Amino acid sequence: MNAPLHREMPAATLDSARLLDDVTRQWDDDIVRQLTHYVTVPAKSPGFDTDWAAHGYIDTVVRDAADWITAQNVPGLTLEIVRLEGRTPVLFFEVAATRAAAGHTGQTVLMYGHLDKQPEFTGWRSDLGPWTPKIEDGKLYGRGSADDGYAVYASIAAVQALKAQNTPHPRIVGLIETCEESGSYDLLPYVDALRPRLGDVGLVVCLDSGAGNYDQLWLTTSLRGMASGVLKVEILTEGVHSGDASGVVPSSFRIMRQVLDRLEDSATGRLLPASFHCEVPAERLAQAHATAAILGDELYKRFPWAHHDCGGSSAFALPMTDDPVQALLNRTWRPTLSVTGADGFPALKDAGNVLRPYTAFKLSLRLPPLVEAAPAVAKLKALLEDNAPYQARVTFEGEGGATGWNAPAVAPWFAQALDDASTAHFGARCGHIGQGGTIPLMNLLSKGFPTSQMMVCGVLGPKSNAHGPNEFLHLGYAKKLTAAVAGVIARMP
Repeated sequence: MNAPLHREMPAATLDSARLLDDVTRQWDDDIVRQLTHYVTVPAKSPGFDTDWAAHGYIDTVVRDAADWITAQNVPGLTLEIVRLEGRTPVLFFEVAATRAAAGHTGQTVLMYGHLDKQPEFTGWRSDLGPWTPKIEDGKLYGRGSADDGYAVYASIAAVQALKAQNTPHPRIVGLIETCEESGSYDLLPYVDALRPRLGDVGLVVCLDSGAGNYDQLWLTTSLRGMASGVLKVEILTEGVHSGDASGVVPSSFRIMRQVLDRLEDSATGRLLPASFHCEVPAERLAQAHATAAILGDELYKRFPWAHHDCGGSSAFALPMTDDPVQALLNRTWRPTLSVTGADGFPALKDAGNVLRPYTAFKLSLRLPPLVEAAPAVAKLKALLEDNAPYQARVTFEGEGGATGWNAPAVAPWFAQALDDASTAHFGARCGHIGQGGTIPLMNLLSKGFPTSQMMVCGVLGPKSNAHGPNEFLHLGYAKKLTAAVAGVIARMP
């Protein structure tokens, strides 16, 4: 007979009901107000605001968070705003281990989040806006509320909840960056500079991920990587009359289509180069089937599909697949191309009969977790640029890449702690789900701390819409997640 997955553990010293009450009170009395103000600050990531230093918005949200942490007077906590020349700042805090916990382990818990934001985007509801917070139906709307300005506040609240019950805990450090939405290119120098102060990290708590629903705790098991850049096709040095030139001068847009056909099957969305794919590990495939059974058609129904009138009834746009398992694998373990921006096009109201000299697309290529980013970027550049149709000038200027991440094996104590925390605060066991986004830090931390357990989780559940319009933070879920984090930290052996 096989041994059970989870071994029995001593009962935690935490009173779970009191824990959630304390956390809820902290959110309602203080944190919601802090985050409401945070939403009003357009602290766009440096990739979207090249004058971020002059504008001062990033410094504002860092200083606000630092002032709030200091005001909490958490016993044993020290805080520093760390600044390296020419780079976005980070917040670094440290909470000393309690004496009882220090006698059991010298390992450290690392808590991670970020305070920089995505740009505004279009399509917000008329009564909402990226920098105008609004609370409605238990949700805080506004840019950065869920992705992921709440993380630093939730992290400290979790520590406070442990302190309130005199629960022994290991040493805890926090690293809150302000460059994540730009690919975390400033982060590695800080990790190198702070490495001696990080200690022996045994548990990473990253609050920058998603949730399959709002009914249980969700552990992120994988993250896709990314290769991005600008593909530009130039055929003329200036625009010419389309009546005079079309039929002789090839359209830069048609050449763009031909070039992209080398990369993607436009009929199915499948990426053609084999090197952009990897085999899905058996454990992840089994988890995908289990998660698909929980979420079902909500895996694709949760998106805001366009619809139109069709014979007197409303017809909705369709997903690439309505098989929940395949939908889950598509967004977590298969490469996908998105065009996220375009240049060379006049606005519709300004579009005359002119054959445009060039077309440029910003490409975002999501890579499977086990595909290395640097070779993929090099392959992408060669594939798109070589042997251009009509000898047009075709260039791909890469804007960086990030290798994805596949979580390490879950230790028995960690699996048990996750299930117990989820059951205590949600009434259901912890779910396991891969995410299609990228958190560059996770791959870095897994390499630096290969034996660490990784509690990668977050509040980005259905319709929360980070990066897009109407982003919201589900406040009820955030409170329970905060309590769950405290519960897991308390169980670290």
